Amino acid sequence: MRTYVFIAALAISCTLQAQTMQNIKARNIQSLDGQWKSIIDPYGHGNWSYFNDKDFDGTKLQDYDFGTSPELRVPGDWNTQRKELYYYEGNMWYRKRFRLNAVSPQSRLFLHFDAANYKTKVWLNGKEIGEHEGGYSPFEFDITDKVKRDGENSLVVRVNNERLAGGIPTFNTDWWNYGGLTRSVCIVETQPTFIYDYCFNWNGSIEGWVQLKGDDVAAKNVTLKIPALKISKTLTTDGSGRATFSLKAKPKLWSPESPVLYEVALTLGEETIADLIGFRTISTAGDKILLNGKPVFLAGVNIHEETFGDSRRATTIEDDSLLLQAAKDLGCNFVRLAHYPHNEDMVRLADRMGLMVWSEIPLYWGIDWRNQQTYKLAVQQLREMVQRDHNRASIIIWSIANETAVNSDRTDFLTRLANEARSLDSSRLISAALQNVNKQIAHNVYTVEDPLHEALDLFSFNEYIGWYDNVKEACDSITWVLPENKPIVISEFGGGAKFQMHNGDSSFFSEDNLASLYRHQFRMLAKIKGLAGTIPWVLKDFRSPHRMLPGVQDDFNRKGLLSEKGEKKQAWQIVHDWNYEVRGNGVK
Repeated sequence: MRTYVFIAALAISCTLQAQTMQNIKARNIQSLDGQWKSIIDPYGHGNWSYFNDKDFDGTKLQDYDFGTSPELRVPGDWNTQRKELYYYEGNMWYRKRFRLNAVSPQSRLFLHFDAANYKTKVWLNGKEIGEHEGGYSPFEFDITDKVKRDGENSLVVRVNNERLAGGIPTFNTDWWNYGGLTRSVCIVETQPTFIYDYCFNWNGSIEGWVQLKGDDVAAKNVTLKIPALKISKTLTTDGSGRATFSLKAKPKLWSPESPVLYEVALTLGEETIADLIGFRTISTAGDKILLNGKPVFLAGVNIHEETFGDSRRATTIEDDSLLLQAAKDLGCNFVRLAHYPHNEDMVRLADRMGLMVWSEIPLYWGIDWRNQQTYKLAVQQLREMVQRDHNRASIIIWSIANETAVNSDRTDFLTRLANEARSLDSSRLISAALQNVNKQIAHNVYTVEDPLHEALDLFSFNEYIGWYDNVKEACDSITWVLPENKPIVISEFGGGAKFQMHNGDSSFFSEDNLASLYRHQFRMLAKIKGLAGTIPWVLKDFRSPHRMLPGVQDDFNRKGLLSEKGEKKQAWQIVHDWNYEVRGNGVK
């Protein structure tokens, strides 16, 4: 039976070199999800020779034993699975024993991780096969000659989520540092030469490319079919295994109001990769954002990848559906997936549901801007984000940073990174959420001074007037002086409230105060010339070790329009009404 993965695509520069194969779930895969044995290693004492994957039988001295150790669910974070691991940051060793399903003797086999936070090292049958740094991107290893095709295999993975000065993100974040194999793990079977990556673009015609991988990639025929558009084309690869195409067609263009997706099939030999693809354009003209050539207002909300109810890392398509449906119920046509790439199912669902997406790498707060290794890591994470999702029409913005203090080292670092992003994918908008330090240049006149905006397509910034800055009543008389040649997007604003706390509209953490704050905010924002988007912070309350106020925060950032359980605060209706007012026509 053919499996369709819901994908919507735009162009990507041909300079991108893929690190993982495209569209894993449409391939022949064997899931390794489920219960894995686990050993906590807080002192980092363990190494392969120390553990050696032997269950204790009393014949030699051992300090560790996978066989009698507790289990952890994969995918999943360790923090919410066992109460003693709630605040834990450090090493965790995982083990999974498995037998391969029936595979062809000629097949190539890959071990694929959707993500693991943060540093990961992998052993298969006692041999180290690779490592990866970064908590939110996929990675994979060719295990063709390392896996037992008959008999039992032993997979051992060490994951470390300690925060690092040179890491991305760095020491300080305002979200929970969920550790572990937080996304799915699988074995992927392919032909000896196989379809590795591909791209579809709409530019008045359907344009793109297909990339093969293997020992013999030249002069191979790949069949491309889009039945609904009556397209059937045979492509022939060049010496590098790439084939390009340009096809005349008249597809219905993807939009929030009409998220049209087309069945597309690519066939090489006995392998067929099937997707659903959407076509659209995104651009700017002066202070307007144009979707398919027409102005669009981004009526959005910020979302963290955390579930309702038990507030754990979201791991299932059901988790993702609840989050995105809540955004739809709020009247949104747009979501900012903060502050890191969310799982792939989230973006695929956005394609289907008609939600435009801002996708971001976790360059956040106090990055070591002079560290060239940190810059290389930023480029790696950017490439991994773009490569995984370059076929999603829902993604209209690649974001390179959030709330980074202005200095020359930082501006140089991020300008280079913005240029890198544009070289990888010139078909989407490049942005960053500029720092929420707003300069008052005259009485009740504010501006945001940041030279980085010259490298970006949007002037997007965070502001918290009425919460961290000034009082909410000040919003009524404040005016903003901002660039007039770019769309203005308010990437964060709002305040906190605990559900069912009612202490009047002048008391912090009161629902009444938050509702009043949003009323004042919207009156202020409506006066901004060139306003093209508003993204309140945040959809739901989420865990954060920064937020410790007993009886009020209790390890939760309370800026959600919904409680952690999904209960609507008063401010929900105010944001809902604003979104429906501005959608389609901008600010009146």
